[in-house]
Amino acid sequence: MRVGAAAAALRPTAAALLFSPPHHHRRTVEHLPFARRRRHSYSSTATVTSPSSTLEDSEGKASRRRRARGSPEGLLRHQLDMCSRDADLTTALRLYDAALSPGSPVPLSLHHYNCLLYLCSNAAAASDPDSSAAAAQRGFDIFARMEADGVQPNEATLTSVARLAAATRDPAMAFSVVRRMAAAGIPPRLRTYGPALFAYCDAKDAHGAEQVEAHMDASGVVPEEPELAALLRVNADKGRADEFYRLLHRTRALVRQVCDTTAQVIEAWFRSDEASEAGVGKWDPSKVREGVVKGGGGWHGQGWLGKGPWSVSRSEMDKDGTCQRCGERLVCIDIDPSETDNFANSLTELAIKREAREDFLGFQNWLRRHGPFDAVIDAANVGLYNSKAFSFSQVNSVVNAIQRVTKSNKLPLIILHRNRVNGGPAKAPFNQKILEGWRNAGALYATPPGSNDDWYWLYAAVSCRSLLVTNDEMRDHLFQLLGTSFFPRWKEKHQVRLTFSGRGPILHLPPPYSIVIQESEDGSWHVPTTTGDDIEKPRQWICSTRKSYK
Repeated sequence: MRVGAAAAALRPTAAALLFSPPHHHRRTVEHLPFARRRRHSYSSTATVTSPSSTLEDSEGKASRRRRARGSPEGLLRHQLDMCSRDADLTTALRLYDAALSPGSPVPLSLHHYNCLLYLCSNAAAASDPDSSAAAAQRGFDIFARMEADGVQPNEATLTSVARLAAATRDPAMAFSVVRRMAAAGIPPRLRTYGPALFAYCDAKDAHGAEQVEAHMDASGVVPEEPELAALLRVNADKGRADEFYRLLHRTRALVRQVCDTTAQVIEAWFRSDEASEAGVGKWDPSKVREGVVKGGGGWHGQGWLGKGPWSVSRSEMDKDGTCQRCGERLVCIDIDPSETDNFANSLTELAIKREAREDFLGFQNWLRRHGPFDAVIDAANVGLYNSKAFSFSQVNSVVNAIQRVTKSNKLPLIILHRNRVNGGPAKAPFNQKILEGWRNAGALYATPPGSNDDWYWLYAAVSCRSLLVTNDEMRDHLFQLLGTSFFPRWKEKHQVRLTFSGRGPILHLPPPYSIVIQESEDGSWHVPTTTGDDIEKPRQWICSTRKSYK
């Protein structure tokens, strides 16, 4: 097969490239934890530049940029970018062939090659075998040409090559690209490992997938739900009970709740013959309890308990966390206070790099004088709930409702941007009266112009260890900076969501149990599925037990 031959021919070339001495790159600020993108670069030596010199420099840079865009290389870059946007491989290959023609050659840069390889790898993953094979062939040819031209690849380049290898059902080659990347000093990312991992899993090669997972761990790359689901599936298919157990616990630690696709993989495992055979008939209850205490609750890690077929079905929990199918009561897993303190410190570091430093530090001082508060309200989110216009009376009704819940004589902290406090509906006499009441109680903080109030209400809720009233799902880039370890656990125990009825606000308080995969002391399992944004829709749980029910 031509693709197979091309891939085989490519391996020595790729090895020569990737086994070259690694380049030692200094890590830039953008790649450091909690770092902020630098807006300016400073020289250690101060230089005085005249205004006319600065103007000439800027005009010179602008002129150079215009010339670059109008050059053959610049025009080709723009055309390939448009092909990438439109997923137009045919036009991109025509442009590539024209650029190589002896009559009008165009030097190809890393960006040109990356666009071409990206398009080829996408097309190679298509379902049509003929077009897929042709795209993979061209991709390997283009990469070979790139090497011959002496263009150094980056992570994006080699990720595309790994995808080409995976598309030709060669997971070993895809994995070799990743290993050699690391050896060449190019840090792999999660997307770089994906082609090899998924290709091994699709080939039902559990051992190969296990090697990729181990390499990811050694590189500090954390798998997400799609990768874990693939690993669970291949180990279930191979009947590897111990590995499935380990991965189910890893899913508990990293993902907590699973989507329906992953849930189906887990259900299929529990219904399998291999699952019914896995486990011990007798165990030491004291060791199981010791494991529960050591793990912080909700799991023991002692392996499959019990023997025989599993009874598996979907269930729901009542308000106290009792499974309506088997009667098992789920536990609430505590958060270590030191974790909360560390998280608050991390929030401060992030905030003062993205907000005006003095503004945020001033807020911290204000909070120390006026706090702590039992609850914090994201007033912008609450005031705009189901409405195009901001409603102070709606916020006030939630203020009163949460105060009744906390049974506190103190009002909750209301965080609101200064523009909303000073303008628009705030000028109405009735709203002025509401604002005056909040101010007199020391419960209103107006965030300064240009600030992101998310930092303020989140820091206040974390540092005060209070409830947070908001329907914000906290999924955007700001919250992604906070990671997936502590933040989801904190949010689960502190976020209060709300809906409204004709009688006023309905507060949906945090459940008295942890919404995370739980392993009971008798060996039963409860796996929560994701619910989306519908607050009132009951969450479905996988209930898997070796008990008998009528």
